[in-house]
Amino acid sequence: MRRPLEGITVVALEQVISGPFATRQLADLGARVIKIERPDGGDPARSYDRSVKGLSSHFVWVNRSKESFALDVKDTAAKRILDALIARADVFVHNLAPGAVERLGLGAADLRGRHPGLIWCGISGYGPDGPYARKKAYDLLVQCEAGLLSVTGTPEAPAKAGIPVADIAAGMYAFSSILAALLRRERGGEGATIDVTMFDSLGEWMSFPAYFAHYGGTAPTRSGAYHATIAPYGPFSTGDGGTVFLSVQNEREWARFCETVLGHAALAREPRFASGPARLANRAALHAEIERAFAALGAAQTIARLEAAGIANARLNSMAEFWDHPQRAARGRSASVDSPAGEIGMFKPPFELDGCEPRMDAVPALGAHSRAILAELGYGHEEIDALAGSGAIGQSGGT
Repeated sequence: MRRPLEGITVVALEQVISGPFATRQLADLGARVIKIERPDGGDPARSYDRSVKGLSSHFVWVNRSKESFALDVKDTAAKRILDALIARADVFVHNLAPGAVERLGLGAADLRGRHPGLIWCGISGYGPDGPYARKKAYDLLVQCEAGLLSVTGTPEAPAKAGIPVADIAAGMYAFSSILAALLRRERGGEGATIDVTMFDSLGEWMSFPAYFAHYGGTAPTRSGAYHATIAPYGPFSTGDGGTVFLSVQNEREWARFCETVLGHAALAREPRFASGPARLANRAALHAEIERAFAALGAAQTIARLEAAGIANARLNSMAEFWDHPQRAARGRSASVDSPAGEIGMFKPPFELDGCEPRMDAVPALGAHSRAILAELGYGHEEIDALAGSGAIGQSGGT
């Protein structure tokens, strides 16, 4: 069966995470993604680390199944090439610094004026207007502006999320918006201008604490690995030095937890713990009761009791344990792709679409597809050699 986006061409003037994450997911569904990179080094994420057989973990994550075209977009000849590519494209995506695409003549008004059916998607930190329109935006900084660090961490110190959540959020909303625009174009023929910001995207994810604080009068407190408003919910030590995470969501579960896990049914009826708000108000005493009971149990015994009581639980896995997780193995969530460094094991996309195997092609070397794309546009060998000699294109095939 054809993948849903086969026949769709995306030209992406992208870098680092938010733009590449959006377009990689389009590629997963079959779209052709032509990634425009600077000839002198390419996407900065290529050099963030060298942990994947000499390649960057950041880059291999979000750039498989793409074609790398090393093109100096400020060069006059290169601009003509880019115009020719966009004229053939269905989607144009960028996440460059504020004002950069407009200076290149690639803003929404310019491109959609020439190509009314084009879906133009711009991803930025804060959007094209407002007092922060020209402000530089990086993931941690947007986490700060959206208030994430005010609710993440311990009472003593804030902490950022361990993954680039602002970039990921923006990439996800760009991806879903592009899909919606493609569907609308299929029905009515019109293109679209899409404006996605890291700030707005992470702001959507921050809605619960924002509503809680605005209407409740107080912000959720930073509570480490514990839930800010539900107790018990978080990590607890066991007698063998292990740590078990658990979550009790309602009064029925609380009663079962006390009887089956703690062996202390009467605890459920104590006024200090008889309701969710009471347990939260007396969290320290509650945790002491739980850890007193867990001190006589090992982690495996604790999890067995939690399972028997129907209480949600988890182990605190390392990255190595996650990589080898039995659930991932059972569901076949791994695949191998080619790369400039050889075969790499990767996670498959997190969906199962009936009759469609996600695309899992190579991670491209810088400029690996430059000559082929130019030949497709009608350029001959001598013309391509001249463009390479002038620096307008790159074709090094480096990592």
